Amino acid sequence: MNLELLNTVIEAKQARRAVAVVTNTKTGTQRLVLRAEAAVDSALDKAFRFDKSGMEGDDFIAIHNPPLRLVIIGAVMIAQSVIPVAQACGYDVTVIDPRGAFATGARFPGVTLLADWPQDVLPKFGLDLRTGFMALTHDPKIDDPALHLALQSEVFYIGALGSKKTQAGRQERLRAAGFDAAALLRISGPIGLAIGAVGAAEIAISIMAEMTKALRVGLT
Repeated sequence: MNLELLNTVIEAKQARRAVAVVTNTKTGTQRLVLRAEAAVDSALDKAFRFDKSGMEGDDFIAIHNPPLRLVIIGAVMIAQSVIPVAQACGYDVTVIDPRGAFATGARFPGVTLLADWPQDVLPKFGLDLRTGFMALTHDPKIDDPALHLALQSEVFYIGALGSKKTQAGRQERLRAAGFDAAALLRISGPIGLAIGAVGAAEIAISIMAEMTKALRVGLT
């Protein structure tokens, strides 16, 4: 890799932009491809989705994806069960909850913990294509402003805790706030795959399975 291309890759990493370096193994020529330039269902698209470098014909595709991040709104019991699974899957986890009694280091060791209102910290966070998002407080005062910002971002997954009735009320509030049907379809609610999960641990498994599906193959 020449120095100019290497510097471009470094700059992309620092800016959390997903790029690939495609090297023709016969000619030695190299080109940089941005994530947005990879056609859907192409070899490059799949390489980005699966974080998998490798050969495609005469080309070697080297994937440089930003690290995975997970933003959890709500320092709640479900979050405590989700976090270790997410960390085992390689996510850097941030928990945001303005309620100081919930957002304590004793309850959430080993994660970035912000005892702030989501609307105060998320605009600076950089919600991007390698970030998953979960709203878990069950409190519209906290979840709704956070969902507004998530829906305006490129996060690859948006999940919201609550029953079907809760989800219907949430959708009505979001419609009233100006979000259209396409935006509302981005929210997985009730959160998690429908696997009959019982208890926090099993619900956490269903949530992480759904988020993994969104990351790797997309949700339908």
